[in-house]
Amino acid sequence: MAKIVEEKIETKVSYNLTKRLYQYIKPYKTSLIIGIILVLAISAMELLKPMLIGSAIDDYIEKYDKIYGICDNSDLYFKGHYLTVTNIEDCDRFATIVLYQDEYYFFDDLDHNSSIMIHDSDINDFSYDDTLYYKQYSSIRLSSDDLKILRNDDIRGIRVIAVIYVIVLIANAFCNFLQTYVLQKMGQNIIYNIRQQLFDHVNSLPLRFFDTHPIGQVVTRITNDVEALNEMYSRILIRLFQSAVKIIGLVIVMLSIDLKMALYCFIMVPFIGLLTYIFKNISRRVSRVIRTRISILNTFLSENISGMRLIQIFTNEQRKYEEFKDKNTKLFKANLYRLLVNASFRPIIYFIAQIGLAIVLYNGAKDVIGGYLTIGTLYIFTNYISNLYEPIQDMAEQFSTLQNAYASSEKIFRLLDETNDIVEKTDPVILDNIEGNIEFKHVWFAYENDDYVLKDVSFTIEKGKKVAFVGATGAGKTSILSLIGRYYDIQKGQILVDGHDIKDLSIKQLRKAIGMVLQDVFVFNGTIYDNITLLDDISKEKVIESAKFTNADHFIEKLPNKYEEVMSERGSTLSMGQRQLLSFARTLAHDPKILVMDEATANIDSETELLIQDALEKMMTNKTTIMVAHRLSTIQHADKIIVMHKGRIVEMGNHQELLALNGMYKKLYDLQLYA
Repeated sequence: MAKIVEEKIETKVSYNLTKRLYQYIKPYKTSLIIGIILVLAISAMELLKPMLIGSAIDDYIEKYDKIYGICDNSDLYFKGHYLTVTNIEDCDRFATIVLYQDEYYFFDDLDHNSSIMIHDSDINDFSYDDTLYYKQYSSIRLSSDDLKILRNDDIRGIRVIAVIYVIVLIANAFCNFLQTYVLQKMGQNIIYNIRQQLFDHVNSLPLRFFDTHPIGQVVTRITNDVEALNEMYSRILIRLFQSAVKIIGLVIVMLSIDLKMALYCFIMVPFIGLLTYIFKNISRRVSRVIRTRISILNTFLSENISGMRLIQIFTNEQRKYEEFKDKNTKLFKANLYRLLVNASFRPIIYFIAQIGLAIVLYNGAKDVIGGYLTIGTLYIFTNYISNLYEPIQDMAEQFSTLQNAYASSEKIFRLLDETNDIVEKTDPVILDNIEGNIEFKHVWFAYENDDYVLKDVSFTIEKGKKVAFVGATGAGKTSILSLIGRYYDIQKGQILVDGHDIKDLSIKQLRKAIGMVLQDVFVFNGTIYDNITLLDDISKEKVIESAKFTNADHFIEKLPNKYEEVMSERGSTLSMGQRQLLSFARTLAHDPKILVMDEATANIDSETELLIQDALEKMMTNKTTIMVAHRLSTIQHADKIIVMHKGRIVEMGNHQELLALNGMYKKLYDLQLYA
């Protein structure tokens, strides 16, 4: 019962996947229709080629024993006779060719009945002077030149079939090229759209998603898994259709030619069908395992290559090597198992196909000897039976790739189904200008369930004021910064910007008004200029002005290519202080109304700190500024300092007021002062 339920669920999943995958084909239905038409044309030509050769064998090559009429007027003159193969009913005397012991003999002056009855087995077994005798009729042995004269029509017919065959080959090659180009182009367009959709969707996901999903896993979805779909859209689907059309066409043609021979061809088909079904199910399970293990391996690589400095600092290379070896071995074994399944399937199918061919040859040869079947027809069936098993075998192997694509699509759609719980209203409030007034009203916030990081937090920040948050690690300071830009949504309470609930505002306008400077500055691959503008439409003059204003030009002007200097990954060629100054220039260039700084001056050398402090003072002018700092010396100038403890506000005031309270702030200050 459980197995039946599982199969029903899997069938439903497959149906849903197929339905969703089809949605990407809809914009390219024209290309798909062209591909289907070309498949039908190619299949028809594949069926036609053996029939042309069979026709050449039966109608011309083996048609040496045709009846010639001897008449007074004809285009063919041979050995004193005018011969014709048309309108022979008007003739009184006849002639024919007989094959005897690998030699051709010409009998003439026959009556109609005797010419029909002559066979090499009826010929008297003696000859002299190149002459054979049949009853009262004598013959002459034919030379190759004689045969060319007598069989000129047959040669001409073979030549016509050869020309037709070549034309079919050329047309087939052209249709194959056109089909490949059209479908590959369609596949590439679909894959391009899926990648764009995935990246756009990932960009729209909230930070909560990236807190719980490894980056390597997301990268695998957009690269490896999408590439697996490329094969399906550009090759596999149309080849499955082509194989199905070919099988149906072969069955119809074989049944129409000779029912008995067709049934001989179908004897082994049930066995191949059963093997194909078993192979398909095994292949699906293996493909799912492989896609999962690729994702695990990519995640491991992403994390460990990013953390290589830490690995080497703690001499952890060997342990990481063993971990990688374990994951790599599991992937290797899964691929090896798939290879074993694939390698076993083709030889088994080939063996069964050869048995089927032997059955057809044996029974077909008996019918040829008995005169019930022509050699050309036997050739057609021996060719068709190979062509019949080949698409069945191809379909099974294509199912393997299809299952791989389905396994990838499951993971892709799982990512696309991730919802963004930061939902913007359909008609958000668009402010003429964000001033920078911020208010938290009884805010409760938890990253997971009811494990609240902020508990009933309330405060106000007037525009242009500087407010600092201090407290022990885990007090909730950084969470407040993330909530202002609505990177997370609160569970209870309200956050207001310029008197409007941020849930009513345009997310884009809100975030554009906030400039965030973090302790860990991320530098993208690209030039200094690109890292400041982030590819937004900002003039070079403004970029240079922002760099000078924030003192970032002190190190930029010393670089060989200045603002066009290309940065390595994560800006590893820059010092921590230089990266921080670069982030200041980036923030200022985007002209935010609200500055949010999380430990912006931590771990900076003294010389650079002077530049940073000077840049900060200039940046904070006429801007609402929110700071988080562990070093209290850096926030003493703040208009308001809010002390956090275990998610609650315990003290609030300026530096002097808080010292006078002789509370938690005073203790933190004394600890740092006398440390």
